[in-house]
Amino acid sequence: MTETLRFEHTFPVAAEELYEWHARPGAFGRLAPPWQKITLDRPAGEIRDGSRVSFRLAKGPLSLRWVAEHRDVQPGSGFTDVQIEGPFSSWTHRHDFLPNGGGSSVLRDALEYELPGGRLGRVVAGSAIRRDIRRTFGYRQRVLAADLREHAAHADRRRLTVAITGASGLVGTALADFLSTGGHRIIRISRSGGDGSVRWDPATGELELARLEGLDAIVHLAGENIAAARWSERQKGRIRGSRVVGTRGLIESLARLSEPPATLVSASAIGFYGDRGERAVSEEDGPGDGFLAETCVEWEAEAVRAERLLGARVVRARFGIVLSPRAGALAKMLPVFRLGAGGRIGNGRQMMSWVALDDVVGALHHILMDTELAGPCNVTAPGAESNAGFARTLGGVLRRPAMAPLPAPLARIAFGEMADEMLLSGARVLPARLEATGYAFRYPTLESALRHVLGRS
Repeated sequence: MTETLRFEHTFPVAAEELYEWHARPGAFGRLAPPWQKITLDRPAGEIRDGSRVSFRLAKGPLSLRWVAEHRDVQPGSGFTDVQIEGPFSSWTHRHDFLPNGGGSSVLRDALEYELPGGRLGRVVAGSAIRRDIRRTFGYRQRVLAADLREHAAHADRRRLTVAITGASGLVGTALADFLSTGGHRIIRISRSGGDGSVRWDPATGELELARLEGLDAIVHLAGENIAAARWSERQKGRIRGSRVVGTRGLIESLARLSEPPATLVSASAIGFYGDRGERAVSEEDGPGDGFLAETCVEWEAEAVRAERLLGARVVRARFGIVLSPRAGALAKMLPVFRLGAGGRIGNGRQMMSWVALDDVVGALHHILMDTELAGPCNVTAPGAESNAGFARTLGGVLRRPAMAPLPAPLARIAFGEMADEMLLSGARVLPARLEATGYAFRYPTLESALRHVLGRS
C-alpha cells in the first residue's frame, strides 16, 4: 500500500531562484538533517533527467545505500526523485516550484512511498516513518527559509570566489554548502588534493598556487582536533604547530599570488580568554592563561601578518562550542545523555559559550560580506549557559534525566590537563562585534538551538 505525504511552504523569492538554490552543489548537504548519519558516496551533481545521487544512511548498526534518480526535470519549475536502490519498496519525491505573486513562490513537496514488509511493515514502522519524515521536512523548511533570507540580505553584492582550508571538517563542509547554494564559487583546499580540491601541505607550505589566482577571500579553518587525544607534550605540539606553523606557511604561500585575496578569515577559539568564571568578556578583553590561550595568541599573531604580507582585511573568528550531533562536543555528550546518565561536570558553574552550526556559517557569511568588519570577532551565541544549565537543557530536550554528575577529580583522571582547560573552566563570551554589525542569530537560546539540531522542535 502506497503512503502519501504533502508539504507546502511559501518563500520570499521567485520560483526560478528557489529552483536554482536546489540545483546548486551544496543543496543536498544543507537539507540533510544533522541527526541523520548520511554520507554521500559522491558529490551531488547537476539536476537533469537520468542524473543520480548516491548516499549511505546509517541506522543503528546498519548502513543502507540509497540511490535516487532525477526524472521529469523542468528547469526553473520542478523535478522528481525516484529511488533506484534503497530502504523502501518504492519512493517518489516530486518537487514543484510555483510562482505565488509579489516575487514569492511556493515549494510543494509530494511524497509517495511504500514500506517493505507489506502490512506488517506498515504496522511496525508506519507511524515512526511518518513522524521522521515530518521532522525532516520541518528542518528542511527552517534551513531553506533562513538561508534564502541571509543570501537575500546581500543580494546587491557580487558573488565571491572563496577558498576554504579544513573544508572536509564540520564547519568547512557546512560553510561550503551554504556559500555554494548562494551562488558563490568554492575552492576546497586539502592535504590530499582529492575530489578536485587544491593540494596543500601545511608542514612544508607547498600549495597549488596557480589554482588560487583570482581568489576574493580565504577562510582558514584547518587545524588538529584539540580533543582528539589526551594532551601529552607531543600532542600539544601537534595542536600548536598545526595552527601556528600551518597559518604562517599558508600566508607566505598566498603572498606569492599575483593578486592575493582581499579577505582572510582565520579561525581561532574562545580558549583565547582562558578561565573567566562567570564574568562576561568581549573582543575588547585580552588573553587569559593556559595552553589554549597561549596557542590562540600565537595563532592569531600569524593571521595578522596577512595584513602586511597580503594587504588583506583579516578577521580572527573566535569560535565557541559548535553545536551539531554530527561531530564535536555535543556528539560526544549525546550517547551518555540519551541513556539518562548525563549531568554537570565538576561544580557545574563554569560557563559554556556555545553556538549552533547554522549560526557559525551565517556569521562567517556575514563576515565575508561586511567588508568593514576586521580584527577579532567572537562567533558565539548571546545566550551562554553554565555547565549545569547546559546539562539540564539538553536533558529536557531529550526528555531524559540529567542528574549524574562527573566529579572534577574523575574528569582529571580521565582527561588529564585537558579537563582543567576544556571541561572545568569557561567564560561567558559575548558576540559583541557580530551584534554591533547587524548579524541576527537564528538560534539565540540554547533550547532553540538544541531542538533545531536534534529535530526536537
